[in-house]
Amino acid sequence: MTVQSESQLALTQGQRWVVKIGSALLTNDGQGLDLVRIQQWVGQMAQLHQQGVELVLVSSGAVAAGMHRLGWTIRPESMALLQAAAAVGQTKLVQTYEALFQPFDLHTAQILLTHDDLSDRKRYLNARSTLQALLTMPVIPVVNENDTVVTDEIRFGDNDTLGALVANLVEADALIILTDQDGLFDDDPRKNPDAQLIRSALATDPRLAAVAGDGGALGRGGMVTKVRAARLASRSGAVTVIAGGRIDQVLTRLRSGEAIGTALHPDMAPLAARKQWLAGHLQTKGEVTLDAGARKALQEQGKSLLAVGVVAVKGRFQRGECVTLVDEQGLMLGRGLCNYSSDETSKILRKPSAQFESILGFMAEPELIHRDNLVLM
Repeated sequence: MTVQSESQLALTQGQRWVVKIGSALLTNDGQGLDLVRIQQWVGQMAQLHQQGVELVLVSSGAVAAGMHRLGWTIRPESMALLQAAAAVGQTKLVQTYEALFQPFDLHTAQILLTHDDLSDRKRYLNARSTLQALLTMPVIPVVNENDTVVTDEIRFGDNDTLGALVANLVEADALIILTDQDGLFDDDPRKNPDAQLIRSALATDPRLAAVAGDGGALGRGGMVTKVRAARLASRSGAVTVIAGGRIDQVLTRLRSGEAIGTALHPDMAPLAARKQWLAGHLQTKGEVTLDAGARKALQEQGKSLLAVGVVAVKGRFQRGECVTLVDEQGLMLGRGLCNYSSDETSKILRKPSAQFESILGFMAEPELIHRDNLVLM
């Protein structure tokens, strides 16, 4: 079976979707929450839910809704003002969803996440368990970044990325990104009327980045973030569809198998749940540099990383924290959970594991990073 046919089955028969709706759509390009449109999407999601599709809604719009309620026309640059706008807008956003889902006998559950929630293993598993439990109920989880407390250092950067990480988190079959464009084009359709819609591609196709544009005034994400999100979602085997949210019955038509928007297919088998989490790390605590032998052992033989193959260490990290693996030319190879702190790693690099106890006074593990706690990029 081809990846395209598998992706088609994920859309027509998949049991779990993550639907992400952007700020420009939700607020009608900044004119306040577009209740008519939101009601239409809610109706479509309710219909899908009745058909047995488990749905997680990743909703932007809190900052934009707050800006409208406060009478602001220009997105502020100050973090405090952005957080204030999010706090004002989030209540309106959730109230709207709750009111519109009620006629379908569905409740909503507000899930606010920061990067720390998905980079910490325990909190990641707690978030996963909560969402898994909610999906067994007549509930639509509504996920957003916790803009009221998040800082530049721990933010996802955009809700496209958040949507992809949630797709990894719940092992979704499909990530549906609704936007104000009909999909991904080979040129900017707002500037070039002859631009052609890209109907289908592999999520990892490097040519996609060249045709992706920047975000608008309201949102942080443009097409480039959607392409990155598709690549990230593909790591758990999810197909990503980028489609116009204003297309009539877009969600139900995708479910029926109609070709709408741009479908970006995964080209790899789903990773184990632990490796999904590692691949989803946006921030790591440090960096270890591997020699050619260690690189070959990891990439060609599927081995664990031994300290004897490490030539340098950067950053400050504790045992069990995530580090980036690079080769001696600085090329990123992957990420993994290190069994030793940065100080300890500095003392044992280039050393065989038999010497760990004499150097450190103990040996936690013979490997610096076990292959089960390592993912190659």
